[in-house]
Amino acid sequence: MFDVASAALGGESKMSQQLRNMIDYMVVCVNDYAERHGLSLSDSFDYLLRNKGLSFIEDCYEAEHTLSLDEALDDLDAICKRNEKALT
Repeated sequence: MFDVASAALGGESKMSQQLRNMIDYMVVCVNDYAERHGLSLSDSFDYLLRNKGLSFIEDCYEAEHTLSLDEALDDLDAICKRNEKALT
């Protein structure tokens, strides 16, 4: 993971608009996932990173960002539960 991170940290001098949109979408997903599950932002980020939720967003961004946020969060729940049984 994370071509997005390497680009954001200087891999490119100017980020493409699509990359900016993906980063913005990831931030929204982390924030809303935290709110949905009563987690802190850092716990939400850690959980999604550890259980491949952020990789899923990166890999499936083209489809996921066209869904409602509730549907996207449901998808993240399914991906994370497949990789770890419960929220910590």
